[in-house]
Amino acid sequence: MKLAKQWMNNTRNVLDKIEETQMENILKAASLMADSIEAERWVHTFGCGHATLPIEEMYPRIGGFVGFHPMIELPLTFFTRITGEMGVRQFVFLERVEGYGNEIMKSYDFDQRDTMWLFSHSGINNVNIDVALEARKRGMKIVVTGSASAFRKDKSRHSSGKKLGDLADVLIDSCVPAVDASVDLKNHQDKIAPVSTMAFVSIVWMTIATTAELLADRGVKLYIHPSHNIPGDTTAKERLETALSEYKRRIAGV
Repeated sequence: MKLAKQWMNNTRNVLDKIEETQMENILKAASLMADSIEAERWVHTFGCGHATLPIEEMYPRIGGFVGFHPMIELPLTFFTRITGEMGVRQFVFLERVEGYGNEIMKSYDFDQRDTMWLFSHSGINNVNIDVALEARKRGMKIVVTGSASAFRKDKSRHSSGKKLGDLADVLIDSCVPAVDASVDLKNHQDKIAPVSTMAFVSIVWMTIATTAELLADRGVKLYIHPSHNIPGDTTAKERLETALSEYKRRIAGV
């Protein structure tokens, strides 16, 4: 199990580096998000491929709370069939199509008080950059989470020449190397065992916890998605309904 331990050590190193270097950026991002949620507006969240996993982690989720709005395009994330309908080849093509992100943004109503939170390991593909450029045009603050190493290394595919990190008001570095896979395998050229998902999800909860802390200090009521499978908690269902009703009320304008 040498390689299992190697992956675990690689992951620990990344998480330690996040804690050592990114707390200030996490606080800055959380402050923008707290402002949006206090105004009963939204933190819109977007990513492609496996960068949708941190978005699905936020809300609805036990321990999450109303204020985070997932924007997930099925053709850009659902490739569990791998080949055939909505397969990997289609996904790789679509995330590089300039203008697709503009069409996605037309499907929602935004407000200058909103925050857009984007996830991308490399930050070079067109759909994410489209979304960021449109969010900036509409006056939103932009938080980007991704690999600063990859941002520096790779060239943008977008005609603007911009990378996702260039468009951020706050950039939270995932501290993941440009080559996401982290473990060498004998007799093989390519590494295995990526670490970016662990980094993304860790940053999600560090940022959301900080956002909650700021809002609680301001006296703002949070509508938290409760654990509703605990025996003896007689009000969990009621609290869940309250949170979902509040989400429904706020999402009506989006």
